[in-house]
Amino acid sequence: MEITDGGVGDAAVSVGTGLRGLADRVEALDGTLHVGDTPAGGTR
Repeated sequence: MEITDGGVGDAAVSVGTGLRGLADRVEALDGTLHVGDTPAGGTR
């Protein structure tokens, strides 16, 4: 699954609980969460 937004980018899994909680759930299903910036400046 891929999710993108049009924000300013620079999201980090290690900061806060939202993406960390999502990463925990994905890892519980033997998956991996990758977070990065899009060429347009959002987050993917």
